[in-house]
Amino acid sequence: MSEPQDTTRRLPVLEKEGALDPATGRGDGGAHAAPSEALPARAHRFWSARRVPAGIVAVVLFVVAGAFLYDIAAVRADRDALSWRRTLARELAERPLDDIWVRVGAGVAAALGLWLLLLALTPGLRSLLPMRPVHPDVRAGLDRDAAAQVLRDRAMEVAGVQSARVRVHRRKADVRALAHFRELDDVRGDLDTALTEAVAGLGLSRTPALSVRVRRPGKKG
Repeated sequence: MSEPQDTTRRLPVLEKEGALDPATGRGDGGAHAAPSEALPARAHRFWSARRVPAGIVAVVLFVVAGAFLYDIAAVRADRDALSWRRTLARELAERPLDDIWVRVGAGVAAALGLWLLLLALTPGLRSLLPMRPVHPDVRAGLDRDAAAQVLRDRAMEVAGVQSARVRVHRRKADVRALAHFRELDDVRGDLDTALTEAVAGLGLSRTPALSVRVRRPGKKG
């Protein structure tokens, strides 16, 4: 009787991209990892689409232009001009430039023009903080309220903190905490250490400066 042949074969092992180097404990980044030179130094703010202001301006211009075109077409068709256009033309021809209503109208027009220029030249989306770029084709952002919630949760883990209120701005993180036991200096020092690490862990492109204030809760009654 012949002995059964061993048909067991060793399966090939596929190495994962970005596997850890046993010597250094660091990942090699994979064969398709983007070089660090291709990453921008700092992420820029996100631009708002400005849909509401653009829609309002488009509707106003459409209505005004449509009214003027209709009146001009009516005049070309040997009809009388509409009363509002005759009144407007007479007022513009007879009123002096130093008239109060002329000044008010000019001021309103100038304010609207400056507002539109401001919207066109500023990015907007102030509630969205750009995060540090990790890939040249990917942009990420963190909402301010989410960042404030993360910092608040981290502050509440510090011993002695009764409550905390956090506001995150583009360049500053403002923390107000109430300590009901321990020395205020000790609580403030632990908060500085914990929140500094938490702010760095958010991965923001521009790390906000940390401002921490600690006080005792007010007396009731």
